[in-house]
Parts: sequence; C-alpha cells; structure tokens
Amino acid sequence: MIAGVGAGGLTLALAACGGTDTATGTDAPTSGDATGSAAPKAGAGESSAPQAGGAALAKTADIPVGGGTILKDQKIVVVQPTEGEFKAFSAVCTHKGCVVGSVDGGTIVCPCHNSKFNIADGAVTGGPAQGPLPEQVIKVEGDQIILA
Repeated sequence: MIAGVGAGGLTLALAACGGTDTATGTDAPTSGDATGSAAPKAGAGESSAPQAGGAALAKTADIPVGGGTILKDQKIVVVQPTEGEFKAFSAVCTHKGCVVGSVDGGTIVCPCHNSKFNIADGAVTGGPAQGPLPEQVIKVEGDQIILA
C-alpha cells in the first residue's frame, strides 16, 4: 500500500513539473537544470534566493574576462564583464525559476526557455524572462571573491 501511494505521489509530482515548450511543441520541464531534472522548491521558512554570509565563492583567476562561473549550489553566477571588474547575480532565472546553465559571449543563458541576461548588469537581453537577474553583493579580497 505504501509503495502504491509513493508511486502515485511521484506521478503527480512529475506531472506538475512538466509543461509545453512553445518553441518545439514538446513537453519540457518548467523548472530545473539543463538535464531536465526538476529544481527543488523552497519549503516553509526556506528561500530559493542566494544566501549572504561572507563565504568565499571563487578565485579571481577562475572567472574569465567576458564570462563567468555558475555556482549551482549557492545559486549564484559570478562574472567578469571587463578585466578586474567582478559582479555576481542570482543564478535563478526570473522567468520560471530554473538555474541558469551557461555564460557565453557576455551573456548568461538559461537552458529551460533560452532567456538571456547581460553579464554587466543582469538585464534581460532575450526573452521570455522579463525581469533582470538580481545583483548579489560581493567583494574581492586578494584573489578571493567573497559574498558580502
């Protein structure tokens, strides 16, 4: 009996995560990562927003000029728009809550529905997202990028 309830709950959970990709007309996840796995939802008292706390995020040498690094566990993307200028944004897409999947050619790209954001300010450069990625406060201490 417990196995039957578990399987039924799993079926409902999987059905709730699906949607239709308007570009292809196929079923596609509405949240998750590039592999299509569903992103965990925040529960009571939890937040899907990045956490503050002075934690070291990355070394400056690890962030390419004109590119960036996605820290999926922290839900933060750290970028270097111009040499020596480091910025961080929430890695949670403002469209459907997927974690962004890549930083390429000055653009942060969400794999779920192809929203694109500018690495200089987090602004939307391609839809369907309509809001920018929220900026996160960071500081550089020596060769460390730290969440302020």
